[in-house]
Formats: sequence, C-alpha cells, structure tokens
Amino acid sequence: MSTATTSLPPDLATQWTAIPDNDLSLDNVEQLLKPIHDDLWVAAACFDRVLDDAVVQRSLIDLGLERSESASSRAKRVASRGGRSSSTGVEELEDDSPVDNSDGRSRHASLISYFADETADAQLCRIRAILFERLDRLNTFVEICKEAPVVDEDEEDAIDAEWEDDPWADGGDEPSQSQEPKRAGKPPIPLSTLLTSELVDTACLLASQEHFAALRILMQRHGTVVWPFRFAILDCIPEYALAADYRDLLPSYDASEDKELRPSPSPWREEPDFTETSECVRALEECGVPLPTYTPVGDSSYFPAQLEPLSASKLSSWYLQRIDYVLASTGMVDAALALVQHAASQGVPDLDEVGEDLTLIARLVYDAPQAEDSAAEDWSLERWQSMDPVDVIRAYLAHTTEDRVAHDIQRLVMPYLFVLESRAERAGHPDPTLATRLLYDYILNAPLGIVAAIFEASKPTYPQGQRIIKDDEDMARLALACLYGSDSIDEWPTMNRVFECLPAWDTPEEDADEADEADTTITSLGAFVTPSTNRPRATPSDLLIFFKPLPTTSLSRALDVLDVHLESGEILARWSVPAPLRWFLQSNTNISEQRARANRMARRANAADDKLDTQEDWEWLLEDMLKLCGSGESGSRSAFCLLSRDDIIRIFFSGLLSTGNFDIAKKLLRSSSVQLSLDQQVIEDICLSCSQEFYDNATSGNYHFGDMKQAYDCLDVPAPSDRIIQEKEFIEATSRLCSFNLMSRPGIPISPIEIRLTKNRLSLVSRVLSSNNDAYKHTEVILDLVHKLGFRNDVVAEVKTLAMLAETALQADDFERAYETSERMVNTVLLLRSSHPLGSDAPHILEASEVCWLTCFQLGRHPDLPDGQRKLALLGRALEFCPAEKLPDVLTAWRPAEQDDLERRREALASRKRGARRVSAPRQRPTGADAVASLASRLQSMQMPDLHIPHTPDAAAFAGKAFSSVAANIPFSFGGRGRSSFMSDETERSRSGSRGRADGAHVVSEQASRVLQKGIGWLLGADDDM
Repeated sequence: MSTATTSLPPDLATQWTAIPDNDLSLDNVEQLLKPIHDDLWVAAACFDRVLDDAVVQRSLIDLGLERSESASSRAKRVASRGGRSSSTGVEELEDDSPVDNSDGRSRHASLISYFADETADAQLCRIRAILFERLDRLNTFVEICKEAPVVDEDEEDAIDAEWEDDPWADGGDEPSQSQEPKRAGKPPIPLSTLLTSELVDTACLLASQEHFAALRILMQRHGTVVWPFRFAILDCIPEYALAADYRDLLPSYDASEDKELRPSPSPWREEPDFTETSECVRALEECGVPLPTYTPVGDSSYFPAQLEPLSASKLSSWYLQRIDYVLASTGMVDAALALVQHAASQGVPDLDEVGEDLTLIARLVYDAPQAEDSAAEDWSLERWQSMDPVDVIRAYLAHTTEDRVAHDIQRLVMPYLFVLESRAERAGHPDPTLATRLLYDYILNAPLGIVAAIFEASKPTYPQGQRIIKDDEDMARLALACLYGSDSIDEWPTMNRVFECLPAWDTPEEDADEADEADTTITSLGAFVTPSTNRPRATPSDLLIFFKPLPTTSLSRALDVLDVHLESGEILARWSVPAPLRWFLQSNTNISEQRARANRMARRANAADDKLDTQEDWEWLLEDMLKLCGSGESGSRSAFCLLSRDDIIRIFFSGLLSTGNFDIAKKLLRSSSVQLSLDQQVIEDICLSCSQEFYDNATSGNYHFGDMKQAYDCLDVPAPSDRIIQEKEFIEATSRLCSFNLMSRPGIPISPIEIRLTKNRLSLVSRVLSSNNDAYKHTEVILDLVHKLGFRNDVVAEVKTLAMLAETALQADDFERAYETSERMVNTVLLLRSSHPLGSDAPHILEASEVCWLTCFQLGRHPDLPDGQRKLALLGRALEFCPAEKLPDVLTAWRPAEQDDLERRREALASRKRGARRVSAPRQRPTGADAVASLASRLQSMQMPDLHIPHTPDAAAFAGKAFSSVAANIPFSFGGRGRSSFMSDETERSRSGSRGRADGAHVVSEQASRVLQKGIGWLLGADDDM
C-alpha cells in the first residue's frame, strides 16, 4: 500500500530542512526525521544528506534502508509472482541467466508495470540501491581511517601556535593545548568525497597522493569496479615513488596460467540487494524513473579499461614501459631498479637483461665520480641500450681522476665488461678478448695523466690479479701507441712516468741484421705517422695496429728509441720549441725538418720567458743543440741526427746574431772554451744574412735605432771586407734616402724593404731630386748617395746622376748650376772615352755618351739660357757626342743660336763705336718706367726661331724621347716643376710679346710680374751682365 498520500508534519520537515549539513547530529535524526511517517520523504531526506561525520552518516543510511525495505520487499514479491511458478525462490529470481526466456520476460514486464503504477516504490528502490552503495563506501572509509597514521596535531597549526606565543603573557590564565586528547586516524580524503565521487577517480586521487594503504583497501573492497582500471590507477602513482611502498598494488604473474594473476576481491556484502540486481535496475530505467542527484554507477569511459588479465609478454611490456617512464621523467634509477626487482620477484619473464642494465646504470649514476659544477644527466633504457660499449666505459670514467682511475676501473668498468662477456656467451658468440680490447681502446684515447695512472697500477712488479694491464708486451705496445700518437708538447714528466712503468727485457746483443731490421722498423714507423690524404693523422689506435705484430726484440729496440726521443723532447721544450713525439719519427729522414727545428731552437730561445743574457746561457744552448745533432751509440735517432756539428754551429751563431747579442757573439768567436770552428768566410756570410734579415724587417730607415741599427751593428762582428763595407754603405744610403721623406704611397713613407727590392736604384735618386727643391744644389751629397747605393766606380751611373742634376737645375731656372753640372758631366765622359784607347764602341761608353749629348742638347736649346756662348758650347758637345744620324737635329738648334750670337756681337760692336763718338755719361739705375720699358722690350725680343724643318722630325720631341729612354730609364720631368715643351714655350712667349706691344706699359708691367713669378728674374740684370 502506498504512503504517498500521508500528510507530513510541517513543523518537523521544516525544522529538518533548515538544519545545515555540518550541524546535523544523532539527536536531530531521532527527534526530527524518525517521527515522520512518509517513507519516501524520509528516504529522500537520508539520500539528500552527504556528511563528513561517519556516525551521523551511518544513522542516516540505516534509517533510509529501514524506510525503503518494505518497498523493496513488495517489488521482489511482484517479480516473483510474474514468473511461471509461484514457488520460484528469490535466489532463482535474482539469477541473471535466463532458464526460460518467456519466464524472464514475464517477470520483467510485471516489474515495469508495478513501478509504473507505484512511482513511490520505484523511487524508494532506486534510493535503496544508492544507500547500499554508500554503506559499502562508508565501511571502506572507516577501515581506511583505521589504517591512517596517527597524528598529534596539524604541523602548520603547531607552527602558528609557536609563533603566536606571547612571551609576556601570563601562563596560568588558560590550560595548555597540549593537554587535549590526540586525534587519531586522519583520513586521506573526506567522507563526502568518497561517497559522491567515482571510485576510479577516488582511486586515482589516492594513487597520486601516495596513500597506498587507503588505495589497497579501496581496491580490495571494491575490486569488481576498480580492477578493470588498475593500470590507469597505477599510472597515477608518482614516478619517483619506490616500488616497495606499493608492491601490493602492482600486477603479479601467474606462472601456471602464464598470464597476469587476477586478485580475489573482498566485498562488504556477499550477495547484492534486490534493488541492486540487473533485473531491477533495467526495470527502473525502462519505467523512466528519474535518476536521483547522484547515481552510483558513474561513467568511467575516459579511463582505459582492461577487463581480462594480461598475457606474460604484455605484462613484461607494461613493466618495461613503466621503467622507461620512470627514468625519462625523474631520472631516478633506484626507483626503476626497485620496480624491476619487484617484477623479477613476482616471476615476470624477460626482465633479466633489463635488471642488469639498470644495475649498471645505477653504478654509473650513484657510484661513478661526477663533476661538482655539472648537472646530472638523464638516463633511459633506450639511451643506455643504444650506446656502444666504448661510450659506456667513457661515461663511467668521464670525471675520474688520476688518483682514483685504477679503483674506478676495477669497481665500475670490470663488472660491466664481465656482463658483456656473459651476454656474448649466452648469445652463442663467445669473445675472450672483448674485455681487454675495450679496455685498451679506452686507454688509447684517454688523457696522458690517466694513462700514466693506469700504467702505474699495472707495473710488472705487482701481482697479476692486481694489475689492470696484465700482459707486459701489451704494456709496451700501448705505451708506444699512446706516446707517439699524442699531440701533447708539454707533458714530458707524465710521459716519463709512463716510460718508467714499462718492462725491461734481457735481450742479447743484436747483430747487424737485427740492427738493420730495427732501423727498418723505425723508418717504416716514421712513414706510417707521416700525414697523408688517406690518413691525415695516425691515431693511437692506428699505431697499436702497427706495433701489434712486433716481437719482443723489436719492442725492446723501440723502447730504447723512445727513451732517446723523450730526452730530445725535453730539451726542445726547455728552449721553447716543443714538438710532439711523432715529429721525431717523421723527421728521422727529413733534413729540412730538422734544420727548420734547429733554426727555431736557436732563434726562439731568447724569446722565452727566461731571457738568455749571459755567455754561459748561450753556451748551454749550444751544448744542448750539439747533444741533439747525434753523436754516440743512439745518436742516429736524436732530433738533429742528419745535421753535422758544423751545421749546428752555423745555425746557433745565426740565431745568436738574430737576437742582437753582438757582444756575446764576439766573445764566443774569441772564446777558448767554445770551439766554433768557423772560418772568416762563413762568419761573414752569416753576418751578412742576419744583417739583411734585420734590414728587411725594419720599419724605419734610420740606422741609429731599431732593426736598422741592429743590421748596421751586426756588420761589426766579422772582420771588415769589401762585401761588409758595401752592405754598410747601402744601409747608410737607405738611411739618407729615408731622411728625404720619400713616400711609397701618399702619406706612407717608403720602407727599407722597398728600397732593397727596387730594381733601378737610380730611380730613388730621381725621386729625391723631384721631392726636394734644393737637393740638386748638393752635388757631392747626391753622388755620394749614388756610390753607397752600389754604384761606386760606376761611371755610367755617375753620368746619369749628373744628367739628372743638370735637368733638375734647368727646371729650377738655375742655369749657372745646370751649366756647371753639365760641364762636369762632359769632362767625366771625356775622361771615360780617353781611358779606353780601343775607341768608344764599348756599350757603357756609348750609353754614357748618349746621356751626355742628350743632356747638352736639352740645355743648349733652352730658350731662357742667357749666355749665347754657353749655348753654342753645349750644342757643340752635343754635336761631338751624338751619333751621325742625329747631327741634323742638333744642327737645327745650332743655326738659330749661332745667328743670335752673331747679331749680339754686331750690336755690341756698334754700341762700342757709338759710345766712342759721344761723351760717356755715368751709368744710372733705370727708373721704374725705364725698367718696365726695358723689360717689355726684352719680353718682345724673346722670340725663338722656328725650328721646324720640312720632312724632319721635331728635334725637341725626338731629343726628349731619346733622353727619357736612354738616361737610365729615369724620367727627367719632375712633378710640379716640369717645363712645357719647347714649341709651347715659344708660342706662349710670342703671344706674350704681341700683348706687350698692343697693350702698352700697363700690360707690360703685368707680364713682368708673371715672368718674375715663373722664376726668370735674371732678365732684370741682363744689361749689366752684357
């Protein structure tokens, strides 16, 4: 019978709904809810309240189940009456397997009809199923609380209370808080959360917070719901958590079934209530009974479900994925190792090698030395398994030191090599040399300090079991390969440490054949380490292959050679010219390499930090160089074995001079303790070579300081000779040239090396004359400069120089000096021609004569030359020295000059006759007007005759061309002061004369000023000179 029409006591219902959830108590349930007679309302009120107080919540659930029991019984009876037999028991009705489809459909139809008619009972059945679910969860919560740790009080509250303690307050006002009873079993989640959330979500939450005890209880009591989502829940456990803390939650292996072991759940109720059966649930859903606010069967479709146990291979794969994820996300190898150890303890197959790898990775991460300032590396199984064994060994010993490398190899590397050997044997490919091969490969590529420490831990005097390298011949081969394959040039003490650990064999004296064999071995080794296109560098691994087949006798001989090379290397390093050990092999048959290294040793010794300031220091250097040149039992293998003693002494003396220690060089040459055994010619050659080197490196030509002074002073070391004097004069000439401020390019002074490399050094004299206005006035200085440039006793060069001086004076309008220089040039040529009785057909005489006649011709035809007699004299010399084919050209200039001279003579004779008839008056200085008139007349009279000869080349142009090509190939037109051609001057003067006549005295005055500016002021005193 339905109770839906029963009236509710308004006062009790109103009071119940007005109480908040947090204020509900057992008394409220007893006094307000139980007196209400409406079962649906009471059950709904119990369902509506979700509390965190387990006691009150249990009373509500019990009350709701009590009020809904009658509705559940009625529904069950209806279902039982709907079957074929009224005697069908409840157990058979609740069985999901249909014995008879028609009987099942009849019962289902009866329930649907009943729930459609009695909606209150339908709602009560739905609420009852939910309350049973809440009861199970409440029981789970209570058990979780029992397993929860006991906490005295919240840590944060305790800290706050400590800081809030007032030291000035009275202590007796209030009782101490520590006297209150302790709280026990604080649950990891509130009860309300557990009651209203999905069990899978709750399990994931507990897993993420590492509440493994609570999670274990949840999965045990609600395994039917939670177990299909076990892997999703396990994925929520933090990767850094150790497997030992949640080993009960990890999947196990059932060896009998060869698959995952399905755990047996322990639910709170062995049999479900009728309202929880699938028959009742389907009937309620088809009746359209509205779901309450919370439904016990939630949607977990977003979690992957695994309803069946995994196979053995899939279970192993899951553990491997979990291990990889732990390593990749946290890098905690210990957590991954604990996980695989648990899986191995449960019998999960195919994890043995993974366990070995993780054990080796753990040694690398936790036992191997690490850098203090570097971040830890992240390791994964994939990365580890993809690494070569050589890389793994290097990773183990990446941060090892010389003090602990031997211990690290024994503790870290050897176990790894043992695992590799075991795996090779299990795979059916045994390799007995695997461990030594990998260990030797590391030694060949290790730094020399580490190599020395390994060799010191492998001395032949140690017991066999303690040695890292156990074979003596292998030690020798490794040492030779490591030392000759090293590029180090400053670790000679470390190399000696390696050598001192090597074994010494008692080998008999070698005969001639064995000595030749040893020499051939060393020669072949030198060719092997020489770079080539196929192998730019011989690595230690390559050298080990070379030394592998050598017998004990050859290895012993090679160690003897190594000893000599180590001593030589120390000597070279002492004098700041270090070389790697392989260089001694490469240069064993290369004299050029040895000579170059000896030169560097002699020259760079004084460039080191320790300067060689005394004679004793240089004697020490000479002693070491002679020690390396190879004399003695093993001298054929020393650094300079191909150089003789005299070669070394020459190289040493040259290096000494290159440092500028000329006083020490002189003392050594005269010293009785040092026998340099050099003759004067060799000393002179060395000094000249060093002087020229200083000269070429000089940046300034002044020989009073810098490299140029060194070049000059270096020539004082040997005895004077013609070559020494010539070189010193050339240095003096260079200094003189640089004092004239010659420029290589605009703004850049000429350097000494440019002066030396100048092919025609007379061109330098030409540049001096063109760049200095008064240089032509110092004839002797210029001639001395030419002599010191290397032209002493060279008459042709002297003639060319005089020609340049005359031309320069002519361009400066210094006709007097130009004539004097030309006259000296003519006398020089005459003397040269007279000194050769065979005639003037010699090439140098012809060259000097051509320069002379061209210069005389150039000066004699100059229109501004005032003295006609000198013009005729110069043109006469030009007629004397010029070749026959040039006579017409010279005569073309001779005739006007001769005609002009005749006219002047006639005028002078006529003036004398007129002067005899009139009274001679005292000569007065002309006034300004007279001077202007006189100057105008002179400007008008500056008309040169037309020298154009039909069918004959212009003599001026031809003479200029011939002069420029003959006179030492030196240009005689100098920058800024060159005069225009003869015809252009003549035309300009003709125009000037015309303007003078046309414009009168004022124009003549302007012309006179312009003429004075051009430097021909000598016209003003022409009358006095005449």
